Amino acid sequence: MKKVEIFDPAMCCSTGVCGPSVDPDLTRVASTVYSLEQKGVDIKRFNLANDPAAFADNETVNQVLQEKGVDALPIILLDREVVKIGEYPSNEEFAEWLQVKEDELTQKPRVRVSVKLD
Repeated sequence: MKKVEIFDPAMCCSTGVCGPSVDPDLTRVASTVYSLEQKGVDIKRFNLANDPAAFADNETVNQVLQEKGVDALPIILLDREVVKIGEYPSNEEFAEWLQVKEDELTQKPRVRVSVKLD
């Protein structure tokens, strides 16, 4: 099974819905990652602000950052090899890399809400 690792720049959250404006690309990536996790794909995201050790411990990511600086983020690894630098993959790229259909990458997270009425 293929493994995807996404090394995000420092940000408050990975969904793109925090702050004064919504980043549609981050929202798309968060939804895609969720869909892939539901399919059992080995996919992980690391945020520079929350998990700096993941960046320091990964020699490949560390090398890219030393050569290009933080503007290289996000850095995407597929089976430990760099496949994309400086921007998030499209859903088409995710589908190609992981041999899934593109329409399988749009599953929305389901949130269960309980309401207590008195």
